[in-house]
Amino acid sequence: MNEEELREQIKALIVKELQLDDVQTEDIDVDAPIFGRDASDRGLGLDSIDALELAIAINRAYSVSLQPDDANHHQVFASVRSLAEYIFKQKATQA
Repeated sequence: MNEEELREQIKALIVKELQLDDVQTEDIDVDAPIFGRDASDRGLGLDSIDALELAIAINRAYSVSLQPDDANHHQVFASVRSLAEYIFKQKATQA
């Protein structure tokens, strides 16, 4: 699996696990904020409860531990792209 495939999987996981019925995976910009919105109103607008649910879902799906209270969690959870990069690197070190 490459990072692009992983990004698509993460988008699908976000929609499914957080039950975002009004969001399609193709509507998710991989560089837009996952939590809150940016100046151009891009982003999913998710909250801290969503972060916890997403961290649990990622742990189940990829066996990668993500702690929303870690010091670098803002960088990891910044966007789908940053989340995929983190997971990809963690999986590479586990191999």
